Amino acid sequence: MKPWLPFAALALALSPLLVVVPVHVSGHSMEPALRDGELHWALRAWASHAPRRGEVWLVVGPEGRSVKRVIGLPGEVVAWQGPEVWIQERRLEEPWVQFPERGGEGRQACGTGYLVLGDNRPASQDGRSWGPLPVGSLRGRVL
Repeated sequence: MKPWLPFAALALALSPLLVVVPVHVSGHSMEPALRDGELHWALRAWASHAPRRGEVWLVVGPEGRSVKRVIGLPGEVVAWQGPEVWIQERRLEEPWVQFPERGGEGRQACGTGYLVLGDNRPASQDGRSWGPLPVGSLRGRVL
């Protein structure tokens, strides 16, 4: 047997991890779409298209890695008041939100970044407090 063959076999077996990465959901911020403890796969950002509104992405925020939904795109202004989210002064329909925030209001200009929010708004630390994230902080689109 050739001495390099086991290394080549290992490299071939691990090569899918160059394109997809396992994502362990930690916390309740994305319920009910994603539950605490679940394992999902994310297509790495370089292998995916640019983030689109409504997609769930693996992000690196001020508190580390988490999974959030893309709401605001570059150049947009996102505002929220209670359970409603507005983009460019148009109300956003969010069928994925089952647990809306009942209080609070704010406004964020995305600039060149992306505003990401959790689906379970009362239990989510997200772009409402962090602000928009640069594109480099969006690491992979959850499949």
